[in-house]
Amino acid sequence: QVQLVEAGGGLVQAGGSLRLSCSASGRTFGSLAMGWFRQAPGKEREFVAAITWSGISTYNADSVKGRFTISRDNAKNTVYLQMNSLKPEDTAVYYCAARSIETISSRGEEYDYWGQGTQVTVSS
Repeated sequence: QVQLVEAGGGLVQAGGSLRLSCSASGRTFGSLAMGWFRQAPGKEREFVAAITWSGISTYNADSVKGRFTISRDNAKNTVYLQMNSLKPEDTAVYYCAARSIETISSRGEEYDYWGQGTQVTVSS
């Protein structure tokens, strides 16, 4: 089992920045590929970014390319999502997810573990 706990959400003005973190416990973090997803009210869950267990490869959704950066620190069992140039449409609950395969996936159903989520609200 893997437990994931997100932190770092909050209220920010458009154009601002936030950094989300996701701390993992319960299993060797370095063997997990990690992803960030988000869900806005009334909308389906959406892929945001993913990173391989090594951190060498990452993949971002088109909607956040050039603005969001995913990274990880395996020594701290933590994955991060740096969000810059935030827009009101980025408002959502952001979820951290882990999968027991080292490769990247943008499909939520391919992730085995999920955090409880952290709210990000971007005001215009």
